[in-house]
Amino acid sequence: MKKEDLLSDEFLKQFKTGEDLNGFLAQLQKRGIEAILSGELDSHLGYEKHEKTPSSNSRNGFSNKKIKTSFGESNIQVPRDREASFNPMIIPKRQNMVDGLENVIVSLYAKGMTVSDIEEQIREVYKFDISTSTISRITESVSNDVIA
Repeated sequence: MKKEDLLSDEFLKQFKTGEDLNGFLAQLQKRGIEAILSGELDSHLGYEKHEKTPSSNSRNGFSNKKIKTSFGESNIQVPRDREASFNPMIIPKRQNMVDGLENVIVSLYAKGMTVSDIEEQIREVYKFDISTSTISRITESVSNDVIA
């Protein structure tokens, strides 16, 4: 199937509202992130799924993780390895936001918005709550990088 076929008029007619389109894009993003995570694990282990393992470390199922993206909250499956040495790069351990959202927060902060204004804006636009402390941590880490 060609890329052009995916964007045909027939395909696009199924989206009646912006909400339908955003829902589709969120699903597409979720599948893309999970595929990237699977590829990262393949690279980490040194072999692809269903191949014979060259080392003692191997796949060990999945864990569920709730992430926040520019399309809202999403539950993804993060692949695991037996030695627990796999640390994904796209969404590192103990983080739950994709970079795009962090960039939005930093941009709003740089434009002079207060932390509480940013919290309200994220709630209105992206439809999920983010604490003021999380926003402060994100802006503080960027500020420290700029100063350094």
